[in-house]
Amino acid sequence: MKRKMTVLWSLVLSCSFLPLVQAENKKPSEKRYVIIHADDAGMSHSVNLATIEGMQKGIVSSASIMVPCPWFKEFAAYAKQNPEQDFGIHLTLNSEWKNYRWGPVASRDQVPSLLDEENYLWDNVGQVMQHVNVKDAEKELRAQIERARKFGVPLSHLDTHMGAVVSRPDLLEMYVNLGIEYQLPVLFVNNLDPKKYGVIAEKGKQLKEVLEKNGLPVLDELVQFYGEPDYEKRKQAYLEKIRELKPGVTQIIIHCGFNNQELQNITNSASRRDGDRRVFTDPAVIKEVKDLGIEVITWKEFHEMAKQKLAQAE
Repeated sequence: MKRKMTVLWSLVLSCSFLPLVQAENKKPSEKRYVIIHADDAGMSHSVNLATIEGMQKGIVSSASIMVPCPWFKEFAAYAKQNPEQDFGIHLTLNSEWKNYRWGPVASRDQVPSLLDEENYLWDNVGQVMQHVNVKDAEKELRAQIERARKFGVPLSHLDTHMGAVVSRPDLLEMYVNLGIEYQLPVLFVNNLDPKKYGVIAEKGKQLKEVLEKNGLPVLDELVQFYGEPDYEKRKQAYLEKIRELKPGVTQIIIHCGFNNQELQNITNSASRRDGDRRVFTDPAVIKEVKDLGIEVITWKEFHEMAKQKLAQAE
């Protein structure tokens, strides 16, 4: 992604250096779990094919779908046909590409504050923060959830495109309430630094307790990596992050694609997206994750873990 305001989630990338210990010698509290999560499914045909390849041939354990995008129906059909896999909604309030834009799922006259002068969703998260009315945002996000359900997508969770839905305290609270209402986990990270995130961190502390009381899980860590386009360097960067994972549940966010003409015409990140696809279908990477004793899980499994924890507490 190319916008600075994506930092709400993309800055939560802290991984500490820990000795490598064999999984069979670990207590449950020391075990390392990871969700390998592909964002942006439905954005384009290239992204769809690459995400499917990652799920079928690699260790991509979950994906989230951009319902407003032109290629949503293609990926929704795949999700409907493969209910054993793990799919969420990539709740979308902005449309960031210069020549490849999308509008809302809800009727435009029902969500006027979501629209720019060209009647598309706002270009970036800063504009969302400035202009969007929370009631309009809720209408749109409900429309996205209901459209996915209408097309038979078996939903496991909700998350946010470029952090737009968590960029203001009122939007964050609405997002969490939607998760509770639909009984779907939401992408939410434990212990945001108040020095970095201010009122969002304070609000997050309150909402974390609400989520856990409703049996919805909260991630321990979130990892994203945008940088290196060179494949081998990108692969090594991911492996370093994987080796350094802390105990608990971490989500690694990736963006799969094929470096072809379609994706090159949309974004300057085609080579990086192609790299993500290759890394997480690479047999050497798959083997290393297994050898490290890191368990790859889905959001469905994470949700079950949270429900079991709540039941034990009661």
